[in-house]
Amino acid sequence: MAVLVGKQAPEFKAKAVQEQKIIENFSLKQFKRKYVCFFFYPLDFTFVCPTELHAFEEKLEQFEQRDCQLVGCSVDSPFSHLAWLNTPKEKGGIQGVTYPIVSDLNKTIARDYDVLVPGEGVAYRGLFLVDKEGVVRHQIVNDLPLGRNVDEALRMIDALQFHEQHGEVCPANWNKGSKAMTADQSGLETYFAKA
Repeated sequence: MAVLVGKQAPEFKAKAVQEQKIIENFSLKQFKRKYVCFFFYPLDFTFVCPTELHAFEEKLEQFEQRDCQLVGCSVDSPFSHLAWLNTPKEKGGIQGVTYPIVSDLNKTIARDYDVLVPGEGVAYRGLFLVDKEGVVRHQIVNDLPLGRNVDEALRMIDALQFHEQHGEVCPANWNKGSKAMTADQSGLETYFAKA
């Protein structure tokens, strides 16, 4: 598996669906100067996937408050995305999801992000936090049966933004408002003395 952290996020142009419309030539470049939380899920009309897409939607305002654009992606067609968006939540659909969902029908995006499951033709549950310069700063990849924790994605955005603003680093289990430390021996000793 490729480690993309520290590298430019792989570029693409693809169809995407947002609020009942198909968008041509969708790209992450359009969000330059914003943070992007770009996540893959295996397939429309499956089981863990709608729980994740709704969980992201429920926290959408918190992503927006952090100047972070949510973008989902799967190997389904835009027409499948539209059909799933028209299916009520209680029937396993994602009706009410408002952020863009990319169609990776030819699987090149999943391949470029190295989340394509060998021999399966679907993507692992990959999540990539991209900074305002288009650089991947965090990535995590779950196996198909393992749903993500959306609060952890928000925590990582907070940690990145804190580091960018203050220059300090965020220790284990850091949350917004917690103590951070300087990245040197003195900072570590001070952190442990106060912890």
